[in-house]
Amino acid sequence: MSEQPIIIKQIIGKTLKAIRMKHGLSQEDLAHECGVDRSYISMIEVGRNEPSVTKIFDLCKGLNIKPSDFFKIVEAEYQKFSQNSGEIE
Repeated sequence: MSEQPIIIKQIIGKTLKAIRMKHGLSQEDLAHECGVDRSYISMIEVGRNEPSVTKIFDLCKGLNIKPSDFFKIVEAEYQKFSQNSGEIE
């Protein structure tokens, strides 16, 4: 079985956390902005939960970034991972 979905969930979580922290927001702050529970943010950040595309748009709105920018970061991180692990695109 491919590790790809697991890796993508982890990259999404890592990216979300990095952007949130860069903006000086707590998980509670972001959760409030997006109308979700703080534990939901936590579960995404640790890679245990995978947000829907709709929820990613909500998260990006709360972070005041474009969803396209978020996905560009996720894609770049995934490419770095793929190159480092020897996977073929």
